[in-house]
Amino acid sequence: MSEASPADASGVPGPRPGRRPAEEHTSVDAAGESDAALGRRAQILATEHWGLLAARSTAQSEVLTRITIFLTLVSAGLVTIGLLGQASRFEGWFGGASLAILGFLVLIGLMTQTRVANVAEEDMMYVVAMNRLRGAYVDLDPAVESYFLSSVHDDEEGMKHTYSFLRPRNVSVLVGSSAVLLIVVNACVSGLLVAAIIVSSGGGVGWAVGGGITVGILYVAGFLRYGWWTFRSSWGRYIPRRPSTGPPRFWRP
Repeated sequence: MSEASPADASGVPGPRPGRRPAEEHTSVDAAGESDAALGRRAQILATEHWGLLAARSTAQSEVLTRITIFLTLVSAGLVTIGLLGQASRFEGWFGGASLAILGFLVLIGLMTQTRVANVAEEDMMYVVAMNRLRGAYVDLDPAVESYFLSSVHDDEEGMKHTYSFLRPRNVSVLVGSSAVLLIVVNACVSGLLVAAIIVSSGGGVGWAVGGGITVGILYVAGFLRYGWWTFRSSWGRYIPRRPSTGPPRFWRP
């Protein structure tokens, strides 16, 4: 016979064994604490905040450099293929040389795409962490909350609000992102590689075009699906301390 789930004196059941209860928000009671204690706490929070800002800035600078290097390589690689084609009249060793260049670009593209996806997740992580720190500032001094445009809530809605203060984000954020730009460029390069392989193997131009387009579409769909999966799995593991209670107070209804 199974044991009954734990309950308090009021008969309200407690958490089931083996499951972690959601982290509950408990406000810091600043009343009664000395100015020295409150100042020390604020200094610790500010130090952590600056550390997060520095780490976020470093990651963004690094990934922008990686993107610039990759796009430069793609441009130089395609120009090189064109020059080699003119020099060889697109015969003989041209096929092997073009395959080598395109294969190199696909490899570098995959590495760059992976880094961009990782930095996007890191950036979200930094934003959520800073939202949590703002919540701690509000616990110390509730009057400052009305001056924050960034969210003080460390859940998914709070993260979205910090990324866009004045209106909800829409699909334009995704379409215009660096990640999607890289996905499209990598899909085109991968399609060119597959088409070049088909032509080098004796296939017709029609098969090469069809194969290249198919691979490009599959590449875009696969990476978009992977990005969505990583985003949802990250939030599935996280327990917010201060969940959102609705839209920002400074938004008009």
